Amino acid sequence: MIRYADGLDFDAHEVTFIGTAERMATLPARLPGTRIERPGTGATETEVVTALAGQPRPDLVIAQSEFDLIAAARIREALGVPGPREADVLPVRDKVMMKAAASRAGLRVPRYLPLASALAGAAIPWSGRTVLKPLDGASSQGVRVFDTAEAALEAVRRSGLPSDADPSGFEIEEFVGGPIIHVDGLAVDGIPVTLQASRYVGTCLGYAEGSPLGSVQTDTPPAVVEWTTACLQAVGITTSLFHLEGIETPDGLVFLEVASRFGGAGVADTFELATGVHMPSVQLRALSTPGASAPEARDAGPDARYGWFIFPGHTVGGRFCTIKGADEFRRSPLTWRWVQRTEDEPVSQALSYAEYDVPIAGIVGPASTAVLEQFLRDMFASIKVTAADKADNHV
Repeated sequence: MIRYADGLDFDAHEVTFIGTAERMATLPARLPGTRIERPGTGATETEVVTALAGQPRPDLVIAQSEFDLIAAARIREALGVPGPREADVLPVRDKVMMKAAASRAGLRVPRYLPLASALAGAAIPWSGRTVLKPLDGASSQGVRVFDTAEAALEAVRRSGLPSDADPSGFEIEEFVGGPIIHVDGLAVDGIPVTLQASRYVGTCLGYAEGSPLGSVQTDTPPAVVEWTTACLQAVGITTSLFHLEGIETPDGLVFLEVASRFGGAGVADTFELATGVHMPSVQLRALSTPGASAPEARDAGPDARYGWFIFPGHTVGGRFCTIKGADEFRRSPLTWRWVQRTEDEPVSQALSYAEYDVPIAGIVGPASTAVLEQFLRDMFASIKVTAADKADNHV
């Protein structure tokens, strides 16, 4: 998925990959470089620093997962390697700090409070629907929506938080209604050098709760480019991929959140289909080769847009599933890629956006935004995924 060989010059650099055995197994066997397995039982930063003991100090430390960004910052600090420190990374990992930074930059954000402050009696400056979410979560895991802020607080007081989590790791924020867009691309020195806007069909929270999800590419007008640039600069994203989400309202875009990574599901593939730019490898080139030329992206025409879709498996109710109503959509000329589990192939019981974990996923296009969006809506309304009757017979 990363295409390291396209993004890194292995003749010019000595590259070391460090990861758990499970993750290291995903590297192509012929890929050059040194490989070091870490146990995966302790803190990532501790295990990596230990693994590098006695070796020359690296010039560059790159984290490929947003969940490793803080660990990478601590590794740089421990080894004296240039690059973002923990304070630089926190605004893209902590949703309260993230919205505070965006608000200071003059961007509209949902009103919010740290959960601990709200539980302690701090005034809540909004009424109506309220979102409870982890500060450092992704994919809407652990997110809940309540009719009011008081209902959210009462639920926490009565039932606590998942896995006895600490309230200091959560926030509440006002629910802002409207279609949700995502803007994806690569920034260099804080400026997006290639980007593409898309609109969700469904929501990430709906997917977490069991509904299919997708998105379709849209126009990326200058106003969206300007808003994106302001968002990236507000949270300190410099040279990095980004996945930015916003809510469309009658008064303009509302900042929702941003991640310093490429989007999940089919985002990277549809981005490449539309623009010709493979985001993960281009980011590696930008980080490892200062001054490298910006990628040359195609300007996808209005009838050359792409979209992706995914049906959740974690809420099916079993390890195996039955799929009905898919044939018409699988055979459609609009379907560019279709991945479907058979009744003998298990689906992941954990929330996942990976094609190989879910009942159905794929890519549609090329076509106009309107055609693709209607195709996804028809698909979501027609296809039914249920637990297979024979699931209990499998081991």
